[in-house]
Formats: sequence, structure tokens, C-alpha cells
Amino acid sequence: MAEQRRRSRRRGQGELEAQVLVALREAEGPATAGWVQERLGGDLAYTTVVTILTRLLDKGAVTRERAGRSFAWTPSSDEAGLAARKMRKVLDGERDREAVLASFLTALPPGDERLLRELLGQAEAEKDV
Repeated sequence: MAEQRRRSRRRGQGELEAQVLVALREAEGPATAGWVQERLGGDLAYTTVVTILTRLLDKGAVTRERAGRSFAWTPSSDEAGLAARKMRKVLDGERDREAVLASFLTALPPGDERLLRELLGQAEAEKDV
């Protein structure tokens, strides 16, 4: 029974990273792993928080600076920026970028496709300035 409860509380992939990023965004400046751990509450071990922060650092989602014997962490992007990094990483891992992008575009709902075209037009206009 205890094992079943433990499994049911297990977080989905990326959920903990998202929670840590939310906590960091709510901080009034760089935050320590201990502060993040307290902010998230519950049963998270300090080492788990440090592991998540280190993974986020590897992904470019956070930065860190020395704070005594520890580090203070700051988000380097918002959730949209993190999602965009993930998308670029997947795209960079594919051999046929054109086919992947074409498939992605044709699978978008009309509203998203229209939005993407508008964003591309804005980006092109900004290059011309």
C-alpha cells in the first residue's frame, strides 16, 4: 500500500523542472537550492533539487553564481524559452531538417499555422530594419 501511494505521487517527466523554474521566477533575485526546496515544500530532498537545478543549467534554462560554499540560481528563460530550446534540440538531432519542419507545419492547426506565419513575417521585417 505504501509503495502504491509512493508511485501515485511520482511526478511526470519535466514536471519537477517546471516547478523549480516557477519557484525561481517567484524569487526576488538569485535563489539557493535550499530556498527552492523550502518553496516547493513536500518531500523533496535537497540533493534532488540540486540535481534538477544542474540539469536545468545543462539545458541553459538557469544560470548560477557562487554564494558562499553553495550557488545561487537564476532562471535564464521563461517556460516558452525552455520549450523553444527543447524544440531546437530535437530539430538539431534530425538529419532532414526540411522534412521535419514541413511535417511540423502541416500538422499544425490552422490558427497555429497562421500565428507561425505572422511571427516569421515579423522576424523578417525586424531583419530589414
